[in-house]
Amino acid sequence: MLQPAVRPAGFALRCSRALLSPWSRLSLLVVLLAGAGALVVAYEPHRVLADGGWPPQVGGVGAVVLFGVAYGLCTAAFVPRPVLNLASGALFGTQAGLAAAVAGTVLGAGIAFTLGRALGRDALRPLLRGRWVEAADGQLTRHAFRSTLAIRLFPGVPFAAANYGAALSRMGYAPFLLGTGLGCVPNTAAYVVAGSEAASPTSPAFLLSAGFIVVSVTAGAVVAWRKRHRLRSPAAA
Repeated sequence: MLQPAVRPAGFALRCSRALLSPWSRLSLLVVLLAGAGALVVAYEPHRVLADGGWPPQVGGVGAVVLFGVAYGLCTAAFVPRPVLNLASGALFGTQAGLAAAVAGTVLGAGIAFTLGRALGRDALRPLLRGRWVEAADGQLTRHAFRSTLAIRLFPGVPFAAANYGAALSRMGYAPFLLGTGLGCVPNTAAYVVAGSEAASPTSPAFLLSAGFIVVSVTAGAVVAWRKRHRLRSPAAA
């Protein structure tokens, strides 16, 4: 009796290894991020939220929760957080708006961190060389919570860049998400209050929040310029 032909398992194994290889996963990450960026440019979801285009049939706690989820997805797709923070304050007021914005910030950071770690770290980590890169990796790994907290408090660090950069390090999820949740509160609150008081631009709350935003952005720009100058000086020498 003839035996059924057995296909070699080597071909299937090689295909699965190729599909799951670090560079294949990195390519998938690039495609996902490019697609997310294209969707943002095409549909401008931040404008829908900021202009009050929130579904009118959703209200109460459900609206806050749904906005937090939408916030997280939008930040993972590179929508600027200040616009979303202003929209959160305008739609829900200070307290509920701040809760939705902070929850969305943590959710968006977690999504980006997961994507970067699962799809990009294995391919990119072997390429990270240099004294500054190794020092930054060591700092993020040994002092994960403190480093994340400082990054979130510092307004000059782009949100998406910090998320994907942290994903390449060895820090854990818990200190990263906890540092994000606590560190984002001051700047997020300022934008949420400004959004909730946008109808009264002469009110003390609006003026204080706007002043805090201006001061924090200016201070962040000055510190970033000084850090960049210091990093260039040893290289030039």
